[in-house]
Formats: sequence, structure tokens, C-alpha cells
Amino acid sequence: MLDINGASAIVTGGASGLGAATARLLAQKGAKVVVADLNDDLGAAVASEVGGRYSKTDVSNAEQVQATVDAASALGPLRVLINCAGLGSAQRTVARDGTPFDPNNFEFVIRVNLIGTFNCIRLAASAMSKIDPLEGGERGAIVNTASVAAFDGQIGQAAYSASKGGVVGLTLPVARDLAAIGVRVNTIAPGLIDTPIYGTGEASEAFKANLGRNVLFPNRLGQPEEFATLAVELVTNSYMNAETIRVDGGIRMPPK
Repeated sequence: MLDINGASAIVTGGASGLGAATARLLAQKGAKVVVADLNDDLGAAVASEVGGRYSKTDVSNAEQVQATVDAASALGPLRVLINCAGLGSAQRTVARDGTPFDPNNFEFVIRVNLIGTFNCIRLAASAMSKIDPLEGGERGAIVNTASVAAFDGQIGQAAYSASKGGVVGLTLPVARDLAAIGVRVNTIAPGLIDTPIYGTGEASEAFKANLGRNVLFPNRLGQPEEFATLAVELVTNSYMNAETIRVDGGIRMPPK
């Protein structure tokens, strides 16, 4: 079992939603958490709440990611990276009026969701390679966030599904690469999770309830804490490696 008590952990996208819930749980387990995000106010608030540190981070920017890795390494041995940063996009490959998908938008989604994830992996893993191994030669663990859209991409999700499918695709080869330095890599593919993306208020609650009816069981959206418990298990369970796990209540997304 990977002992994270006293170790440092980076959570990208840690200012809200999945990342914030995971940051809180890691801190409860004794980790020193660096909240990496672009939202200064929320990021600083979560970092303060968990007794950690906020680091403004565009995951596609190598210099900013390296600064975040350095900040984490200063707090303790960097043994944990949770990649939650990402964004969505909804646009048909060809619109009903014949307009083709904007390639700049496609590239942007890939740059943040896929290249950004790999950017954080390569720089954090490099820092992990330099710390002393624990029993069994283990140095750290990485958890990525994909989506059920990697498998059940809906209409308008070409860019998003491609980016998340890429995250699934890199899981095994990167786990194989990092085995040499004692670092494990797993990926979570969440389904419909109740995060701030759905907004607030009566209309929002009605919309979420309608979405929840499509979930096999339970008939509701998932909670960020349900993602977080799995993420921490994947970090601490030393025999979990090179796997992608759906956490989605059994949903299989329809075309639209």
C-alpha cells in the first residue's frame, strides 16, 4: 500500500468539482496538496481549506506545470498526481447548415485534455523518479481523468471524445514506461457527475434529475466524492496499475 501521509500531491483542476473533492480526501489521508488550477479565487480557497498550496497552472504550459511540480516537491516527496483539469466542447463535425467543425477548437480541446494530461504526467513522473523509493520499489502513483465519452461519445462530442479516448489510450503504455521508476498509472472514466458545470437553481436541478433517469442504478448523477474515493484507492492500492475504470452507475450514453 502506498503511504501518502506526509507526501505531496498535485491535483490539477483542483479548484472545483472532481478535483476539489479529491484534494479534500487526499488531505484527510495526510497528503500535502497542491491545488493546480486557473481559477485563483476558488483554487486559493480550496488550498486554504485543505492546508495546502494553490498554484496557478495552465496544464498545456510546460513552464507553469514545472513550477507546480517544484512547489509540490518543496512540501514533501511528490508521490501523487491526480489529473482532473479538462474542458468540454459541443460541436458537430458538420453543422446542419454545412459549416465544418472549427479545427482551432478541435486542437484546443486536444491540447488541454490530452496534451495537458501528458504534460503533467511527464514532469511529475520525472520528479518522482528522483525521490527515494518506498518498500517494494514504489515511488508514486498517477490517476488520470477520462470520461465515458471515450467509449460512448455522443453527437457533437468529436473533439471531447477524441481527447478522452487519447487519455485512455496512453494509460497502458505510460504505465509500462513508468514501471521502471516505480510509478503506477491508472485512469478513471466518470459518467454524469454533479459538478458546477450544470449550474444551480430549480431549472438546473430539474435538468440533472432528468439526466439521472438514464443511469442504470442508482438513478441519479454521481457525486464528486464518489470519484474521489476511487481516485485515492487507485493511488494507495499498490496492485492497481495500467487500468481504466468507469464510475458511471452503469450508464451507456445514447447518441444524444
